[in-house]
Amino acid sequence: MNSYKIAILTACIIWSNTAVSADEPELATEVAVQTGKITKATLHRYVMAYGMVEPEPEIDDKPAAGSKIAAPMTGILTQTYCEEGQQVKKGALLFELDTRSADALIAKAEVAVEFAQKNFARKQQLNVTDNISRKLYDEAELLLQTARQDLLNAKTQRELLQIKAPLSGTVTAIHFKVGEAVSLTTVLADLIDLDRLDITIRVPSLEAFALRLGQAAEISIGSAGSDPIQQGKLAFIGAQVDPLTDTVLVRATLSKASGFRPGQFVKVRIVVEERPERLAVPVESVVTRDGVSLIAVIGGDRAKQKVIKPGLRDGNLIEISGEGLQEGMAIVTQGVYGLPPETRIRVLK
Repeated sequence: MNSYKIAILTACIIWSNTAVSADEPELATEVAVQTGKITKATLHRYVMAYGMVEPEPEIDDKPAAGSKIAAPMTGILTQTYCEEGQQVKKGALLFELDTRSADALIAKAEVAVEFAQKNFARKQQLNVTDNISRKLYDEAELLLQTARQDLLNAKTQRELLQIKAPLSGTVTAIHFKVGEAVSLTTVLADLIDLDRLDITIRVPSLEAFALRLGQAAEISIGSAGSDPIQQGKLAFIGAQVDPLTDTVLVRATLSKASGFRPGQFVKVRIVVEERPERLAVPVESVVTRDGVSLIAVIGGDRAKQKVIKPGLRDGNLIEISGEGLQEGMAIVTQGVYGLPPETRIRVLK
């Protein structure tokens, strides 16, 4: 008897639930999304690398834009005529080593020249009256020439103690102080023409094949994705690969007054391809499932998935192609990942 009552009660519950379900309307799926449009844009392909700001090297007949000011001989630094940050002209006196020994040699050579001149003058007077042999006359003349040459050599040696600027530029560093001893290998200062800087770049060898002279280089500093602050062009592409780093040496030009400083570390984006007038959408509007790329095209209050072929990516845009795609079509941007093949949508404001 109890089993019979339980069976009747269960049947009533099932009938009641069925009746309620039949009376309720079917719920339509509605997804909240953000939208955008298919646009046309000029997209670029880049080679990304890092570089260092350096003075221009010597090219053909054009001298280098930087110099390490070295001592031409050993000695004691006695005078400094420049300071860090100072702009100097080519030929300006920068440093002077101890000249006391050189001054003594010059004084001695001047005395020898004076003696030789007087001796030769007497020989010339005697030669007029034929009271001197040709041999003595030639010896006096040779003695004068030798004395003059010794004086010239002594003055040349003294000039070497006065170290002058080999080019016009800015003294970027001074490495020695007055009173310190210097040698032939000593670098006293760095001199750089700050209007002639370029970027030395190391590009991975696999990417170097796409490089060509004259290609645009966008140079930036700071965090990744920062806007370029300088435009340059490739001026040199190395012919060999560095076996230690598997990179190729590349140089890019910088304009005058670029604002960069020698030794500064920069990021370089080299434009190796340009594709104008391409259909493009934001990167976040494309999803890939099982190797198939999709976007959700909006029609009215519904979004329907459409298979596309993705192409070149440039920043936040990606090139797309596919049947029926046109500029201006509305698409789902944020919220596309979880959409079913076709659904009602509600656009978030």
